[in-house]
Amino acid sequence: MEPTVLGSKLASSVIGPLVKKLIVSDGPGAGLVDKPVRLTRLVSFRGEKRTLTEQDVHRLAARLVEQSVDSPGEPPFPADEQPAVADALARRLLALGDLDMDDAQAVRLGHRELAKKLHHGSAAPDGLSADAAFFLDSATEWACLQILEFFTRRSTFVPRTLVEQTRSQAELIAKVDELLARVARPDARDTAFERRYLPYVARRHDHITIYGVDLRDSPDRWPLEVAYLSLETTGDDDAGDATPDEHPSAATVRLAAEDALRGHDRVLLRGDAGSGKTTLVQWLAVTAALHGNGRIPYVLPLRSLIRAGALPAPAAFLTAVNCPLSPPEGWAERVLTAGRALVLVDGLDEIPAAERHRTRDWLLALIHAFPGNQWLLTSRPTAVRPDWLAAEGFSERAMAPMRHADVTTFVRRWHTAARAEEYETGLLDSLRTKRDVARLATNPLMCGLICALHRERRGYLPTGRKELYDASLTMLLSRRDRERGMGAVDGVELGEEAQLELLQRLAYALVLSGRTEMDLDAAEGIVERCLPTVAPAAGQGDAAAVLRALLLRSGLLRQPAEGVVDFVHRTFQDYLGARYAVAEGHLDVLMSHADDTQWEDVIRMAVAHARPRERAALLRQLTARESSRLTLLALACLEQATAVDPAVRAEVEERAAALIPPRTTQDARTLAEAGPLVLELLPGPEGLTDEEARGVTVTASLLGDEEPEGALAVLRRFRNHPDLGVRRQLVGTWGRFDTVEYAAEVLDRLDRAELHLSCGSAEQLAALAGMRPWYELSLQGEHRMADILAAVPTADAVTSLQLSDNPHLTDLGSLLPFGSLHRLWIDDCPAAGGLDRLSALPLSLFGCSGIGDMTGLRALRSLTRITLSQRLPGTGLTDTLPLDAPLEFLFLGAHSTDGTGLRGVQHWTALKTLSLGPLTTEVTAADWRAVTELPELTQLYLNARIIREFPQSIARMPELPGIEVLRVASMTGEEDLAPLVPRLPGLRSVTLTDRPGHSVPVSRFAGLFPGAQTSLEPR
Repeated sequence: MEPTVLGSKLASSVIGPLVKKLIVSDGPGAGLVDKPVRLTRLVSFRGEKRTLTEQDVHRLAARLVEQSVDSPGEPPFPADEQPAVADALARRLLALGDLDMDDAQAVRLGHRELAKKLHHGSAAPDGLSADAAFFLDSATEWACLQILEFFTRRSTFVPRTLVEQTRSQAELIAKVDELLARVARPDARDTAFERRYLPYVARRHDHITIYGVDLRDSPDRWPLEVAYLSLETTGDDDAGDATPDEHPSAATVRLAAEDALRGHDRVLLRGDAGSGKTTLVQWLAVTAALHGNGRIPYVLPLRSLIRAGALPAPAAFLTAVNCPLSPPEGWAERVLTAGRALVLVDGLDEIPAAERHRTRDWLLALIHAFPGNQWLLTSRPTAVRPDWLAAEGFSERAMAPMRHADVTTFVRRWHTAARAEEYETGLLDSLRTKRDVARLATNPLMCGLICALHRERRGYLPTGRKELYDASLTMLLSRRDRERGMGAVDGVELGEEAQLELLQRLAYALVLSGRTEMDLDAAEGIVERCLPTVAPAAGQGDAAAVLRALLLRSGLLRQPAEGVVDFVHRTFQDYLGARYAVAEGHLDVLMSHADDTQWEDVIRMAVAHARPRERAALLRQLTARESSRLTLLALACLEQATAVDPAVRAEVEERAAALIPPRTTQDARTLAEAGPLVLELLPGPEGLTDEEARGVTVTASLLGDEEPEGALAVLRRFRNHPDLGVRRQLVGTWGRFDTVEYAAEVLDRLDRAELHLSCGSAEQLAALAGMRPWYELSLQGEHRMADILAAVPTADAVTSLQLSDNPHLTDLGSLLPFGSLHRLWIDDCPAAGGLDRLSALPLSLFGCSGIGDMTGLRALRSLTRITLSQRLPGTGLTDTLPLDAPLEFLFLGAHSTDGTGLRGVQHWTALKTLSLGPLTTEVTAADWRAVTELPELTQLYLNARIIREFPQSIARMPELPGIEVLRVASMTGEEDLAPLVPRLPGLRSVTLTDRPGHSVPVSRFAGLFPGAQTSLEPR
């Protein structure tokens, strides 16, 4: 029996009137009693006010049990146990009169402890089933909850110490009743089904294929928890509430891929083919199924959903993915309504472009109908525009290319799984020295193929993507069977060329349809039409037998569901489809789809397959379209072309030069998609504007994982550049390169002015010791103070320090060696304490979030700037902040005003800037009155969340004529700033900052503040 079900059966509207009869009513004059009353005088079946007999209590308990059993839903216990349960409940209620305590003591005890005392004070029930015993215990607790509520409402219950508990008891009853009224009662069948469904999901997805490991009697499927490689995702840090003063820097954030949903309930995850998107979906599903704390995962591959026609409603989720389990009616909708679902929608890029808007409408309809769930949508990078779902609150992240350490880990695990350790060292050496091979090893798919080919060729590696695919196909289509010593399947034995001929026609049919899977009948039809022209296949069986042989033996074709055929990976489909298109002379067909991003890889592979004259024609047509994307596609195609007409190559490179240097960050990202060849065309720094220089460094940084040597050669040229944005980019991309080499070649040569160096790994911390002193440092992660001090031998040179995510930071007195420290941030260091010891440092700025002990902050009397993003102790700011500090700047972020509001802020009369971040409570009229008493306040910073979510906070704002500067951060563009106009008549400057993924039209707001200069400061 589920507690929620039982709770709905025993709501206070049912149990209240019955239990009330146990308590005597107050008589006249009872209000004169000034002491708690003994329980024996309050129960109606004892003492001089007796109104019930023991027999009446038994009847009352029987009615209570009867109403619970007769209410709609599943019975809480077998019907034949009803008399025994009622008798046991009556004996527990009668035990109330034997407790040696008064009403005040009972209220302090609480309903659960009171229930325990009744349980121990009555005879133990004999022979009850587990469900009946559970009902009895729960019914006793609910009765005690109501009994204590009646106590607190008696006119004699007046002790001042119990006033707060009186309110709490009433509030608890109201909230429980509201919860029971609002939340649909789940059927116990739901829980029983979930006990079957979650293990099914875990088993279904708890495996991955490591390409090539299936050779020589090794299994090709490995447990996910053993073979899973934790990769990373990248995305913009959503720190839109920050101002330049409150945090050292804002940069692109790298997260472990499995943490993609951390902090966001809606995520659009982009990644190239083979980057690990689907494997991540499997990992999230298995993790939720086994350890999800109530999350119910749904894995929804879009290619399967689209094939079925109408996109499914929640009730059809499981049917759409061929789950053999049948849930109770309405189960999926109840899960979504309760906000318990983890919906993993995989493969937006694997459906035709025409279907994507329908898919978007379907997804958003689900999200709006069922808020509070978690949603992850995966796609290739260029399938939809960058802001496709930004307005719906989706955070965008991208699968990061594998780092060198990731590749090394993958290679070692692969060779261990394949029991081929003797080839491991040789391959790792080749990946370090052979550029063409190393730059292909950027995702799990390509790494697996390289490992397999290296072992099968006993140490020989192909060069170039086409040669790699050619060799992979030879291995999969021919050598695998020979190594296994396997013969024909059902009398069908096809050679490599025959298989390729059939497979490429299937691939081309899929490419033309814009899909990644087809019906089995359609595949048989294609094979049947092809058989007469494929001599080796003739006479070996009908189309069904030949197709079955391909499914069983090719290693490229599979049947993911009943009646469906697809390729094991989209890359092979594109490669083989391009091969057939070139062989049949369908170059015009390819060019007619050049504007479709789904055809990009097909066109790149076609250029690689084409003969020189055809290759030149394809490249000319791409450049003739006057499209930046197609020009970059032509540039990317050059990487696949072994021989190209020099004039054509020159034309492509000349047109690409118009796109280089990139002028914006987005231009830089687009340019980097063309691949490492771009590095040869990147100029500078001579003759570039600061914006162009930043664009070049962003492009080279993005290519650092794929081509570290070439990227480092470009970045090295900018190490003396004076622009702060360029220098920040050079600092922020450290993690893409060899730690020691990059530190020596780039970081140690940079001008340190206004520049923070961020160290996260132990390797970076160690490299810090070998560089010239850095004055501003950010240290993330679990580093012990001894290691930090060893890495910063000139600690007294550091003037700015940020420490974050460090559980080892306990005694802040250990920071005293940083004797010149003026600015200090401590974020998410829960064990940090001893703030008062920092008073020995010359601190002017202190910021913190997520530290356990705020006491001692009052001792920091030298502070002029404070930034806080956590709940503060006390009831006013004067309870926590240093009273003697000459504060000029105060930032209050999330939760910081939950208990204190702005009460007491007027104490710091020198305050010039008040910055209110993403507050979690409204600003009251009293708070604003305190602000009006700040005589020096001229600057007000507001996070746009206050305007969006707490409009009453702005409505309560009085006129603040002294405010001359207004900053509004983290805007989406939909905010109404008009209410600020009459309240800030003295404005001279208005600065707006957009939220990542949003574009704020500054012209829309400029007219609101005619006397002020309005500007946009993009993130």
